[in-house]
Amino acid sequence: MRLGLILGEAFTGLRRNASMVISVVLVTFVSLTFVGAAILMQMQIGAMRSYWVDRAQVAVYMCTATSTTDTCTGGAATADQLAEVQAKLDGPALAPLIRDVRFESSDEAYQNALTLLGSDYAGILNADQFNQTYWINLVDQRQSNVIIEAFSGTAGVEEVKDQLQYLDPLFSALTVATYIAVGIAALMLIAAVLLISTTIRLSAFARRREIGIMRLVGASNRFIQTPFILEGVIAAFVGSVLASAAVLLGVHFGVDGYLSTRIDFVTTWVSVGDAWIVVPVIIGLGIVLAALSAGFAIRRWLRA
Repeated sequence: MRLGLILGEAFTGLRRNASMVISVVLVTFVSLTFVGAAILMQMQIGAMRSYWVDRAQVAVYMCTATSTTDTCTGGAATADQLAEVQAKLDGPALAPLIRDVRFESSDEAYQNALTLLGSDYAGILNADQFNQTYWINLVDQRQSNVIIEAFSGTAGVEEVKDQLQYLDPLFSALTVATYIAVGIAALMLIAAVLLISTTIRLSAFARRREIGIMRLVGASNRFIQTPFILEGVIAAFVGSVLASAAVLLGVHFGVDGYLSTRIDFVTTWVSVGDAWIVVPVIIGLGIVLAALSAGFAIRRWLRA
């Protein structure tokens, strides 16, 4: 099989259907950009979850004099109630689940609040308004329910909170955004496949006399099909390269240059290195889809 002849036929077909080829390039570019964005968003969610799961704590808030829950009818937590909670934490049932525990007194909580809010609040707030708190780091944050169940309803304990619960809405919103990106990418990929198939059929129709002559002289179906498949692959490859460039530039300027400097509570961001991992996926997906759709289209046309 003469490679030069096949490539020549493929580029001839691309020139004849320039407008359709540009459409394929653009649709492939947009669809694969969404694919890359969806993959990177999922990587970002995974990085954020791993970071916060390792650092999130379970807080056991002890009763204050102003607490109104059923477990705080006696007012502020007593020394005996504090000792009971500490004994449970040190007991054989919970100790294997706990990495470390830090006790924060009301005075410490008050000083931390003033550090965050400013000294102007010193005349408004007082230490008695703040809970004495046990801050618990777990070996496995997924077992936080065990701690919550162990201390919920305990006398002297006002509330037990898992800090990771505050981040669940953020993770859920990002996951929904990922699904939306995947859905848009899927629709655009379908459009790209249909466009590639249409382009190949139009190209075959325009060269129907040449195909007939090649059949008469004994050219194999593989020899006839290959230039048409290359047309789809080349167009999709150009769109894939553009999508890869868009993903890399988006991470470099959008994430590294903008988001990472303006959103402080997220400390772990996807990097250009992560984007380079996505690039082969984008290019490979574009080439495979183009080859399959073009091959299917030309085979059906030759059988017609």
